[in-house]
Amino acid sequence: MTPREAVLDRSLMSVEYQTVNYVTGPLVFVENVHDVSYNEMVAIVMPDGSERSGQVLEVSSDTAVIQVFEGTQGIDIDTTRIRFLEEVAKIDVSTDLLGRILNGTGKPIDGGAPIVPEKRLDVSGAPINPYTREQPADFIETGISAIDGLNTLVRGQKLPIFSGSGLPANELAAQIIRQARVISGEEFAIVFAAMGITHREAAYFMQQFETTGALERVVFFLNLADDPTVERLLTPKCALTVAEYLAFEKDLQVLVVLSDMTNYCEALREVSTAREEVPGRRGYPGYMYTDLASIYERAGRIKGRSGSVTQLPILSMPDDDITHPIPDLTGYITEGQIVLSRQLHRRGVYPPIDVLPCLSRLMNLGIGEGKTREDHRAVANQLYAAYAQGRDLRRLVAIVGEEALSDTDRRYLHFADEFERQIIGQGETGRSIEETLTVGWELLSTLPMGELKRVREFIDKYHPAASSASTEKGDI
Repeated sequence: MTPREAVLDRSLMSVEYQTVNYVTGPLVFVENVHDVSYNEMVAIVMPDGSERSGQVLEVSSDTAVIQVFEGTQGIDIDTTRIRFLEEVAKIDVSTDLLGRILNGTGKPIDGGAPIVPEKRLDVSGAPINPYTREQPADFIETGISAIDGLNTLVRGQKLPIFSGSGLPANELAAQIIRQARVISGEEFAIVFAAMGITHREAAYFMQQFETTGALERVVFFLNLADDPTVERLLTPKCALTVAEYLAFEKDLQVLVVLSDMTNYCEALREVSTAREEVPGRRGYPGYMYTDLASIYERAGRIKGRSGSVTQLPILSMPDDDITHPIPDLTGYITEGQIVLSRQLHRRGVYPPIDVLPCLSRLMNLGIGEGKTREDHRAVANQLYAAYAQGRDLRRLVAIVGEEALSDTDRRYLHFADEFERQIIGQGETGRSIEETLTVGWELLSTLPMGELKRVREFIDKYHPAASSASTEKGDI
């Protein structure tokens, strides 16, 4: 046997190739291969006998391009052997995964007992048949007024958090994980996929999960910044496969947090560059939209199943640019966004949610009588309109001064300040939706009665000064 020809491994009854031709970045090129399939898993046998895992990215003629999850350092083109495993990437799934910490490919790294799998599933998952997809319609109470009151999260929705460098997106995600409840009061099982985060961020999440007792219902996939970049591409797929198993086969309500999707896209760009593909916008591959859609669209509900998969992807906007390709494409695919504001953060407001560019496209499906409260939509509309007017007046004051404003304009200006202090800047204490709407009505009561056009039919019932409001209502 010469070192440059394919050989038969008698112990494994599979073909091994010693025909590595080229190594670049995280990729290995193997020539003279036969019967190799796209996405097929590969074992890379190093000269010292250790093994690394990889996946076929491309097959052209008799050459296969393989991405190596553990990195290509130390691979020798003359002595390294490649074994094709004749299966796609799979992960062992079980309810025993709850409370465990796994690496980016789904292998336990917490020193606990080995996982006894109930099934072994393809990480690519299967798309939900549109006919069997259930419409999201159940309110999720996050305890955060700016979300519950104005940009409601619904069970089965995908609602990303658009953050920036240094903004407390991780703190916000941890708070949602602690507080998220459905109407029945049922707690969520959490699948947390950390991609390219620092050791400090990983320690923060671990401390949050342990001190709040949430760890026992969390499956923690951990890919650190110094872990192999290519492993990052598998992490969200493994996490969502576990989430789908828990939701659709074990009937659990599953909340999937993906942080940080920007790191995932950077890994995608690195592999694309190594493959010498023609770049798209800002160097990202042209297929990034399709790739992100294959991740985000795995949220939802299925008819006849009580479980659900709800997604909260977190992404950092480079230079706080919401038009950057990553947030731009994410906004097209998902059902809204929660945007964090650097200006509010600098002023000490927490959580610094910038309400005006935020959106929840499924909000109307999850609110109203029997779900939240009959006046929810009207109060949200009135609060949004009043806050937007107050923000506009701030810019006007910078030009003409506050003395030039009317009494009503001054009230709107004061309303904007109090809205940021009481509704947005609630701190880390959670609120029920009833408390949120009550605070909203108290703020609206500071405006003239004639300005409350969007909540007119609910004034008699919910306005703090309802007795006097009923007498003034004829003036509206």
